[in-house]
Amino acid sequence: MRSHTKYAIAVATAALTGAACTGVAQASPTAHRTASAATRAAAPSACRPANHLARVTQDQASSGHSHYRVTLTAPRGYEPCTLAGSPTDVRFSRNGGQVAVAAGRYGDQKAPVTFGPGHPVHFDIQVPGQGRGAAADEVAFTLRAPDGEIPGTSVGEGTLTVTPGTLVGPVQSGA
Repeated sequence: MRSHTKYAIAVATAALTGAACTGVAQASPTAHRTASAATRAAAPSACRPANHLARVTQDQASSGHSHYRVTLTAPRGYEPCTLAGSPTDVRFSRNGGQVAVAAGRYGDQKAPVTFGPGHPVHFDIQVPGQGRGAAADEVAFTLRAPDGEIPGTSVGEGTLTVTPGTLVGPVQSGA
């Protein structure tokens, strides 16, 4: 009988000690917020090519030009970043083959723009000649930050037509 009583007391003591330890091990709400902030700060940048999506859509034409809008969006979980100017190394392709049209750039190349989850951005592709030219279904480009290029190549898909004299505008806020 004594051994059963000692066993029951030992089990009850272990249960109480375990409950007390659980209470001690819990983080305070302040510590939780600090850990969450550290996790957010460690999130990858939305500006990295693998961390955003790009889509090409036809935009409103202007006098003698076709326009295409390349919209970049970033899903939740990525850290916002700052872009500036027109993308560089812009290349067009169709069905995987490169289209031989080089693109210049226009507009303010220094204005900073915030990009990240909930903050889409876009840039314009201006094509002279209102649609006469080479068909493409993809545009590859390198984004720029205020202090230089962002490593890697971003790719946007969508139907467009390009010609010599095509220009790429600076990144702007909004979809």
